[in-house]
Amino acid sequence: MPIIAVNFKVYPQVMGAGALRLAKICDEVASKTGAQIIIAPPMTELSRVAAEVDIPVFAQHADPARVGSSTGHVPLEFIRESGGSGVIINHSEHRMGMADIEFLVKKSKYLSLETIVCTNNVPVSAAAAAFNPNYVAIEPPELIGGDISVTSVDPSIVSNSVKEVKRISSDVAVLCGAGVKKGEDVKKAVELGAEGVLLASGVVKAEDPKEVLLDLLGC
Repeated sequence: MPIIAVNFKVYPQVMGAGALRLAKICDEVASKTGAQIIIAPPMTELSRVAAEVDIPVFAQHADPARVGSSTGHVPLEFIRESGGSGVIINHSEHRMGMADIEFLVKKSKYLSLETIVCTNNVPVSAAAAAFNPNYVAIEPPELIGGDISVTSVDPSIVSNSVKEVKRISSDVAVLCGAGVKKGEDVKKAVELGAEGVLLASGVVKAEDPKEVLLDLLGC
């Protein structure tokens, strides 16, 4: 089955108790289907969600900050202690420099946290793969949150990212995102060589998230 990573972002649907409700739906679908579903709740809900579900719970962001005098930052150690099992790095809505990405990936390995590094084009995908994260997620920013999937608009950016990432490290899994909402989009992503997808609004804003997840998984 494809890997499904759901970024809750900070949509109103997942404010407060809404995050746990959606997390439990994702957990239920993963349990019943055997699928690998990763979720990234709002930072304020990370600890509560991680304590209530069995699936991997990632932070939506981390800062290259050390524990100590760093007001307002989110060090990786705090994510681990909150029950997080991984972190999304360099999302298009929270870009980072390459030096910071490298720092976070390397430190995450030391802390036994998994990493999804988001990229916006093929060269950046290749550069991210050199750090050997667990996942590289290719997402053209202009398509994020839209209704047309990257697999339809620009399939070559997916296939070429897969080619470059695997050339550098066969251990790095490739996800694709931006406009992914339907099972057809996931199927096409897999045909292009990706191991799964990273998406947000298609699940978070759906009237029936469970039905959408099952469709994404081809169930």
